[in-house]
Amino acid sequence: MTARSAPVRQMWPLYAAGFTTAFGAHGIAANLGGYADDAAGSLLVLGGLLALYDGAEVVLKPLFGTLADRVGARPVLLGGLAAFAAASGLYVVADSPGWLWAARLGQGAAASAFSPSASALVARLNPAAKQGRAFGGYGFYKSIGYTLGPLLGGVLVWAGGLRLLFAVLAVLGAAVAVWSLLAVPVVPPLPKARQTVLDLARRLADPVFLAPTAALAAATAALSVGVGFLPVSGRAAGLGAVATGAAVSVLAGCAAVVQPLAGRAVDDGRLTTRSGLTAGLVVTAAGLVCAMLPGLTGILVGAALIGAGTGLITPLGFAALAANTPAERLGQTMGAAELGRELGDAGGPLLVAAIASLTTLTYGFGALAALTGMGAVTAYLHRRPVSAGPRPETEK
Repeated sequence: MTARSAPVRQMWPLYAAGFTTAFGAHGIAANLGGYADDAAGSLLVLGGLLALYDGAEVVLKPLFGTLADRVGARPVLLGGLAAFAAASGLYVVADSPGWLWAARLGQGAAASAFSPSASALVARLNPAAKQGRAFGGYGFYKSIGYTLGPLLGGVLVWAGGLRLLFAVLAVLGAAVAVWSLLAVPVVPPLPKARQTVLDLARRLADPVFLAPTAALAAATAALSVGVGFLPVSGRAAGLGAVATGAAVSVLAGCAAVVQPLAGRAVDDGRLTTRSGLTAGLVVTAAGLVCAMLPGLTGILVGAALIGAGTGLITPLGFAALAANTPAERLGQTMGAAELGRELGDAGGPLLVAAIASLTTLTYGFGALAALTGMGAVTAYLHRRPVSAGPRPETEK
């Protein structure tokens, strides 16, 4: 851990890594449905291809996070980016449905390595007093990746097919790997006491881990639901593709803009971690309530509030985790927190879809709003702040 913030030239490759995982996830996912009939023509096959990426992340992120603590986050970051480039290039070379499955699985496994490693490096390279800004910037570029992925991915698929999109991702992954090799400093692993499974369970069950991780999961669930179901509400209200697409853009844009602002506010002492997480959950819940209203106004206001709420939660959640985690366990913590986000990413849409199938989509939005609001009440009533001072460190 350094006494001063890392130079910008060292942070840019980490931000680019965040952009890469977001762009790769959404750029391909948004365009698989229009691919050839033999590869993704059926909903069942499409669902399997979509699940491969997230499934690999759910299983592997905690493992790679722990590996980053053991051997250093930089080697895992570089290896993950190189593997992402190789997996993307695999489908470019071998254009067949079977290799598409293999490439997508490889991309998810590779992202599981470099995503938590990048988060751990963001924390290790910046002092506790500047981590709000650091994670705000990291989250901003991830949001840009989520926003541009479907749009640019669609343009690339239109221009040259799915192979062109994979080729661009291969070049992007390789370029960011080389950039990281040249610019990201060596951050050696720190000595740490032996940890038993019971010790790990106790640490992950501590409110200083659970509170921000639960908030991150709720934010990701709301974001995923907004991206997936607000267009459905728009079509049901008779709105065209332009209007529904604008709603998703508003959501992602608000999330991107708010994250750096929230990070600066918490670093400057104008916002505490606990109050910021509580406010973010309240705003997110309000956005889901607005999404229940019919017509374009409800959709746009709902999208803006969901985006703003998740933009508040994301940098503050990661900053709180970094502040309360021993430096030698950062990779493990970030991997476990990313697992919580992935579960929210999958669980939110499943909950809304299940309730909507029995009632209507309005009730699905309402159920998730109620759960998010309950999280806000719990965070407000919790007496112990989730950020309780400087992170314990062994490095001098």
